[in-house]
Amino acid sequence: MNYSVSFDAVTVVASAIALFFLAVQLPALALLLARLLKGARRLPSLTPKPPTGDLMGQVSVVVPTLNEANRIQPCLDGLTRQTYEVREVLVVDSHSTDGTGDRVKAQQQTDPRFRLMHDDPLPADWVGRPWALHNGFLASSERSRWILGIDADTCPQPALVASLVQMAEARGYDLVSLAPQFILKGAAEWWLQPALLVTLLYRFGAAGADPDNPERVMANGQCFLVRRSLLEKLNGYHCARQSFCDDVTLAREAARQGATVGFLDGAKLLQVRMYDGMADLWEGWGRSLDLKDAATVAQKWGDLAFLLAVQGLPILACLSFGSLLLAGIQTPMIGLAFGVNAALVAIRFAFLAAILSAYNRQNLQGFWAYWLSPFADPLAVFRIFLSSIRTPKQWRGRIYG
Repeated sequence: MNYSVSFDAVTVVASAIALFFLAVQLPALALLLARLLKGARRLPSLTPKPPTGDLMGQVSVVVPTLNEANRIQPCLDGLTRQTYEVREVLVVDSHSTDGTGDRVKAQQQTDPRFRLMHDDPLPADWVGRPWALHNGFLASSERSRWILGIDADTCPQPALVASLVQMAEARGYDLVSLAPQFILKGAAEWWLQPALLVTLLYRFGAAGADPDNPERVMANGQCFLVRRSLLEKLNGYHCARQSFCDDVTLAREAARQGATVGFLDGAKLLQVRMYDGMADLWEGWGRSLDLKDAATVAQKWGDLAFLLAVQGLPILACLSFGSLLLAGIQTPMIGLAFGVNAALVAIRFAFLAAILSAYNRQNLQGFWAYWLSPFADPLAVFRIFLSSIRTPKQWRGRIYG
């Protein structure tokens, strides 16, 4: 057997594969660096500010709920700590069966701003969350200039609402949402969640950086402030009625209509404990992580290809091309491909330090796995692929056709 011929064939094939990787990854790397450099000039994290007299009664808070009894109390307590800028807190409950309403009624005994209401039966062409928010908007006081949507799994910190409204007024935002500080528990969550979060940061940049165009606007419905006048113009949440990422859908439609939209770092003012355990995290985060409801087909698959190039493949490619080099199969293409993927892996590990403030570190059980989260990147990109080819059929006990 002629081993030299076999060795040469492997070299040719490996070089061709390396060339293909370079053709795909070099443009993707350039785009990633451009986004990261833009993020270096982003607005700083929002800081607590005391309310001013002109904010009195200017905000109606809407909290959509469905069986949140086990986790809503920190949200209720956090909203009670907000001061006179909050006119009312409308908890729109979608007929929970676990005692969520009882917790709201108990809160109302000490804070009369709370009001429990139930949304109307869900229409066939609506998703539950935007329907609840829409009902809350319609029931809110017309004297409130701002509507603030808050999720039940959040923990609002003191001065959240006042600081957010003052920032929106100062910068002329019509719609602004906040990226929270995440509360994780256990090594599995510390390993997987940062990888899922990075898929968003790689695609849309860091919170506080202005988007390039309305189609790249990012938003977070966990803390979502909108001018009443803008919601009236948009007919409430109607444009997002069928969206499982209603926050991004509404924000992008608002931007297309000329509204000024912001997405800021709110880690100092908002904390959130979204999911319990890796299975819940996998299902919940992955439900709409592809954002297909707010994007064109080309955007959806283009973003997935981009993530595959800069996040999903680099660690695997480093191991593969590195093994070839160690085996003596050394060509300029293989060496360059190894170098590009090594650079992408180095960027990803450096990114861990950059996003550390996005995590609450009071409970460090399993925190060591955070530093290994880049090894979950292929899994995170695969989760987005699964989300891209599936339409959610069930969420929080509701079945969708």
